[in-house]
Amino acid sequence: MKRIIREKKHRLVAKAYRGEIIAAFTLCVKERKELFKQHQTFKIFKSILIEMLNKFNCDSHVYLFMPDHSHLLLSGKDDNSDLKRCIDSFKQKSGFWLYKNRPEIKWQKDYYDHIIRKDEDLVAQINY
Repeated sequence: MKRIIREKKHRLVAKAYRGEIIAAFTLCVKERKELFKQHQTFKIFKSILIEMLNKFNCDSHVYLFMPDHSHLLLSGKDDNSDLKRCIDSFKQKSGFWLYKNRPEIKWQKDYYDHIIRKDEDLVAQINY
């Protein structure tokens, strides 16, 4: 008998990521392949991130690219901001770049996230 593996659904509804909120995201490279060891690769991904931040009216408090994953602490600038669309578009556009330039490397499906509540310490999140 073949076992069916069901994907875990994203835990929050899309509207939870809209507006003036702050969220921490961790995006991993599939199979933990080391992608961000070359400065040029980092510069390309940074450029794509900035493009998506501008497109979806978001800011970045921190973006940290480790060899096989990245940490992003993003915030919405106003009621029209959409962090989920921003991060999804970043993954899509950077994933297309990978497909064209580094086809042996892919993003891991989905990402980890944490909405920063108003009572949480933003500085502690940044220091983490």
